[in-house]
Amino acid sequence: MTSLSMQPYKGTRDFYPADMRVRNYIFDTWHKVARAHGYEEYAAPVLEPLEIYTAKSGQELATEQTYTFTDRGERVVAIRPEMTPSISRMVAARRQELGYPARLYSIANFMRYERPQRGREREFWQFNADIFGVSGVLAEAEMLTMAYEVVKAFGASDDMFTIRINNRKLIDEMMRSYLELDAVQANLMVKLFDRKNKISPEDFRDQAVDIFGEDAAAGGTAKIAKLITVQQVRDLPKELQEIEAAGELLELFDLLETAGVKNARFDVTLMRGLDYYTGTVFEVFDTHPDNNRAMFGGGRYDGLVGLFGVEPVPTVGMAPGLTPTQLFLESHKLLPEFVSTTDVSIVVPSRETTESALKIAQELREEGVNVEVDISGRKIDKQIKAVLKKQVPFMVFVGEEELKSKLYTFKDVASEAEEKLSLERIVTRVKDYRRKGMMDEIDALFVE
Repeated sequence: MTSLSMQPYKGTRDFYPADMRVRNYIFDTWHKVARAHGYEEYAAPVLEPLEIYTAKSGQELATEQTYTFTDRGERVVAIRPEMTPSISRMVAARRQELGYPARLYSIANFMRYERPQRGREREFWQFNADIFGVSGVLAEAEMLTMAYEVVKAFGASDDMFTIRINNRKLIDEMMRSYLELDAVQANLMVKLFDRKNKISPEDFRDQAVDIFGEDAAAGGTAKIAKLITVQQVRDLPKELQEIEAAGELLELFDLLETAGVKNARFDVTLMRGLDYYTGTVFEVFDTHPDNNRAMFGGGRYDGLVGLFGVEPVPTVGMAPGLTPTQLFLESHKLLPEFVSTTDVSIVVPSRETTESALKIAQELREEGVNVEVDISGRKIDKQIKAVLKKQVPFMVFVGEEELKSKLYTFKDVASEAEEKLSLERIVTRVKDYRRKGMMDEIDALFVE
């Protein structure tokens, strides 16, 4: 008989308790930032009709990367590869009942069939935040400020990341009038710009020449060479500075400066691959040399709600991912030390005291202490080794002497210090420990 594999499906992760502590820390931080800005949580089905992805997400995502199947009712459905079409559908369905601006967020998992690599998995988790109903750049400024605060909430300093910003209307005008490309060429050039930092300068140049064609290549590549040196909106060629999108970007950068976002910059090569973006686009980049990559991005997409047969609703959103966030925190050594969510493990020296230990555990639980009891009947050294593996911060020994005196041996696992305490004092010690942990987290937020 062939044994089953112990490995998870390719491109997915198992989350053991230690992994869940990291995941929950990241999720909890996302929840706090979203709620602090007035965003309300929602959820959506993991399955959607395939057509809502083919309509606007782009053919590569909808046809090559999406897990699809035909259900028993002969409907073609997909495991969601992203949340944007789902929340757009939900807003379209309740558009008259929502209060605008509608600030909505979720933390959910997704599936995409793509090649697993560092920071990219087939099953992945994202924090999706969107603001519906605001057409001006104040919405972009709010979303970008929240993106900034999402990273800062983990204790990051400004030099650890940058926020790169562009505008799809500027990109379209740049392709059409400045580079003088037709629709097919423009689409190819956008995709090439999107890959610029992933290929060599020589490959970028050669592919650009192919897109322009032999006659236009010399002039076109010269214009591109000029474009990629641009550092600020005011440095754009004059004909691009005069368009509406350039003015929007200038206003946006002023708003970000006022909000205290100091590490945002204009990046004329930033495209964002998904087809549905209609205005500002942005990506948050890790500056660490070992993890120099985009962490997450977002932008304005005003057309998706309208695809459901209703009036369009202007929208700006972003989607930080779990794994890229964890890589960022690990690269910059920002992850705290985690222990078990169990506060106390009761070690039982003999089977005769097990029943009493269970009663004591219940008394502690009634006081808000998270307690486990070793009911295995193993020798005491093996019980202690199990506690160490589980990373439970405290041990309480319940033997016959402790039961007689009602003073229990209380051991701090980290310091190995032991003392005899009453149950009331054990409760106080555990709550003091928790309180100190909370204060340390708060202090860390104010340390640059």
